[in-house]
Amino acid sequence: MALEKPQLGEFTYSDYMRWPEAERWQLLDGFAFAMAPPSLPHQDVVSELGAQLRLQLRGKPCRALVAPVGVRLPKSNEANELIRTVFEPDVLVVCDPSKIDKSGIRGAPDFIIEVLSPSTARFDQIEKRKAYERAGVREYWLVDVPGGVLTIYRQMGGAFAPPEIVRAEGVIAIAALTGLNLDLDFMSEWLEKDEPFV
Repeated sequence: MALEKPQLGEFTYSDYMRWPEAERWQLLDGFAFAMAPPSLPHQDVVSELGAQLRLQLRGKPCRALVAPVGVRLPKSNEANELIRTVFEPDVLVVCDPSKIDKSGIRGAPDFIIEVLSPSTARFDQIEKRKAYERAGVREYWLVDVPGGVLTIYRQMGGAFAPPEIVRAEGVIAIAALTGLNLDLDFMSEWLEKDEPFV
């Protein structure tokens, strides 16, 4: 059954696991947010970023994943069924294998990318950023493909430092993952297309 009017503080990971697989939801402090299916251009960018990371991580302990993968962000030693914040980041890297289980990820990934869409940009830039910061995500990238802008948040002293905002082009190093980088030049092709990037 679809959720019609979710209320703040009412839902947990236990509820999330019972919802139909055809529906995609995220939880933030118990509040359920519906997720629309991503557009093909959005998925092309996510797939390319994930492929670059997987290639560089081959034979290494860190693991790159792309959505849909549930990331549970518990408070302290909170039991799985009681967790009230669950996201599905576009791209993520986890270096601690103990955080990976058959249901997805429990705990903060080391690195996360969200590819911004008009319908989710505010949520990704504000609410998710705050939750990722609290959880201890080491580095968080927000990619604005149509704008050609990359916003980078990095942990410093238990909180995100002020963001670094750069052009989304060329090869950019991932500070939290020594030796890893992403080549963003492939995204320029979307700026030349007539179709909207949503």
